[in-house]
Amino acid sequence: MKANLNEVTKALDAPQPAIRFILLYGPDEAGSLALYKRLERAVGPQAERIDLSNAKLAEDPSRLSDEAAAYGLFGEARYIRLHPAGEEAVPALQALLDNEAAANPVVAIAGALRPTSALLKLALASPHALAFASYAPEGEKADKLAEMLAREMGLRVDRATARAIAKSANNDRSLMALEVEKLALYLDAGPDRPREAGMEEYGAINADSSEGAINILVDAIMGGAPAHVARETARLATDGITEIPLLRAVAKRVQQLAGLRAQVEAGARPRAVVEAQGKAIFWKDVDPLTRQLENWDPTMLNTAALRLLEAERAIKASGSAGAIVANAALLTLSRAAARRK
Repeated sequence: MKANLNEVTKALDAPQPAIRFILLYGPDEAGSLALYKRLERAVGPQAERIDLSNAKLAEDPSRLSDEAAAYGLFGEARYIRLHPAGEEAVPALQALLDNEAAANPVVAIAGALRPTSALLKLALASPHALAFASYAPEGEKADKLAEMLAREMGLRVDRATARAIAKSANNDRSLMALEVEKLALYLDAGPDRPREAGMEEYGAINADSSEGAINILVDAIMGGAPAHVARETARLATDGITEIPLLRAVAKRVQQLAGLRAQVEAGARPRAVVEAQGKAIFWKDVDPLTRQLENWDPTMLNTAALRLLEAERAIKASGSAGAIVANAALLTLSRAAARRK
């Protein structure tokens, strides 16, 4: 049977003999594995897990049915995992569905399956099976997932922090879990010792990331803080971040501002233009981006784009002093912005 999220979580949290196997599939394998973990928690750490492969089941299709009907040596709970499950497991799964004595839960984990998949058709057609597809979350669903993962680790996060976690992980559940775990370790949080976590705390664990450092430098350049630019370019150089990624990050911001500035030239207010971008602009970037949009006119942005392009070409030329060329270009732009403040 096809199951929704509520139905499949209930079946995993409280396994019933009537459901002989659950198929977790779809492009978001991390989501499928996270759902499978619910079964592990439900049966407890003392339960015996039986892992069966497609090859084993192809050789002996009755093995799965036998394991699902067997009792633990000391009466402990047992459960069976097929990962990854493939078409070769279909005869064994059919035998399982036909076996009324099968009481140990079976979870089959597969990736994306075509509608023509025999494995998927088997699960959808049987009243003794559930099939649920996991897809990578987007938008508010990703934010809510980040909140849920944080809550499980003893963290209370606001919506802005949840959105930042989801964005940093590119909405990938497994990466979100790692981000939440880092934050929990930083705050010494746990289910038995809940902690509040906001943007300040999350920013602290990401302060040393190269992407975050480059973004800070871009804001310093376009925001007119040449002294900060000089310090940051020197520090990033020691971290192994080369000149061309820096130039391209600034060029990307110049291009973004040029597109927004066209609306300002047409009569719109800078802040209204920035806020109208919605989730395309992270909430923390709204204020600095608004100030930059007010400060940089179309002529300056055009000149900046040319300077950055010339600097990259000069760096690629034979015998170029790359760091000196890049730093000079970035400082020139930051000083130009500072004069307009």
